[in-house]
Amino acid sequence: MARVRQALRFAADPTAAQRRTLARHAGAARTAYNWGLARVRAALDAQRAGDPTARVPSARTLHREWNTWKRRPDGIPWWTEVSKCPPQEAFRDLERGLQAFWQSRRGDRAGARVRFPHRKQKGRSRDSFRLTGAIHLHERAVSLPRIGTVRLFEDASRWAERVTAGSVHVTAATVSREAHRWFVSLAVEAERDIPITNGAADIMGVDLGVLALATLSDGTVIPGPKALHRGLRKLRRLSRGHSRKRRGSRHRAQAARRLARHHARVASLRRDHLHKLTTTLAKTHGTVVVEDLNVRGMLGNRRLARALSDAGFAEFRRLLAYKCPWHGSRLVVADRWFPSSKRCSRCGGVKTALPLGERTFRCDACGLVIDRDRNAAINLAWWASSHAVASSAGETQNGRGADRKTGAVPAGGDEAATGTAPEPTGLRIGGLEDAA
Repeated sequence: MARVRQALRFAADPTAAQRRTLARHAGAARTAYNWGLARVRAALDAQRAGDPTARVPSARTLHREWNTWKRRPDGIPWWTEVSKCPPQEAFRDLERGLQAFWQSRRGDRAGARVRFPHRKQKGRSRDSFRLTGAIHLHERAVSLPRIGTVRLFEDASRWAERVTAGSVHVTAATVSREAHRWFVSLAVEAERDIPITNGAADIMGVDLGVLALATLSDGTVIPGPKALHRGLRKLRRLSRGHSRKRRGSRHRAQAARRLARHHARVASLRRDHLHKLTTTLAKTHGTVVVEDLNVRGMLGNRRLARALSDAGFAEFRRLLAYKCPWHGSRLVVADRWFPSSKRCSRCGGVKTALPLGERTFRCDACGLVIDRDRNAAINLAWWASSHAVASSAGETQNGRGADRKTGAVPAGGDEAATGTAPEPTGLRIGGLEDAA
């Protein structure tokens, strides 16, 4: 048994009074965040002016100053109506945002440049807040500090029994609103039986694409839901209706709610499909091989950006990163510069060019004719076996899209390889024997 951290997300069913209370707590967190950001900006301006005593306040300092200011006559009269946790956690979020900004500016943080924290505006920023303390999970409800018992749409009896037994400990709760619905995400520390292996000894390559979400090296093609593409006509109609309403009017607010509901539905369909697919892959295969895709760079192609975003490549890899160790499998990420699509899965020859419109791979050397995506998936499985990756623990901890910097494959390496590598003992490369 291992103790892991995970999140339990439930759709809440609050009453009308509880909805107003939840919105009030979200507003308190937003107000405290903006108040702290103003203090930070004032300290930075004083430092630029040459004040040697100016210091950027920490989250603890901001919370102490907030407790003093809110009780003053010019403070906030509603501070007794909300819990102390939302402002406190908002200051911690601000501190983490500042640290990420400075690390990114110094070059100590991988990935895209992080912007300086900006103000949160009501109606435009996400309504959310975090609570700590006495949080209790029941069969169909959750008890939150200062808010009370909020009903849930879902049955949480399985997790409530584990909380009562002591195998699951709730550490915090994040309450957020998406469109018309409130969600409660519980951060828990759970005792989980993590197997050493799931009994499968195969290596399954997974090639992600736009036409089909995933093509496996055994020939299985898994289409994606394409939720945004299928709902694009309705999205355009709702967007036009929203833009034509007068700003600040009741009809514009109604149109905004309808548009937000549609966006939330699209995201839910995509998320549900990715969760089911990644869970199946992690449970039924010993090793899952994916490619280290530069998703941010691929989104620069304006003709493919919408379809790529609709597929959710980064989310697919993020889910696999923690599900594979949970289910006794391992995740292997192939080198970004490995030519999986251009390499022949039979003889190892590499094409100099392969346009995106060419969906069938034809090898000029050995005459192999195979689907382009399946050929790439087989090559990914071969890459994992030939490089004998021992563990995916580092990838599991990282789990971020294209942050890992990889070097180009040297001459005489994979690009110049010919023939297929022998299978490791006890491992079966899915699909390789069919293409050979």
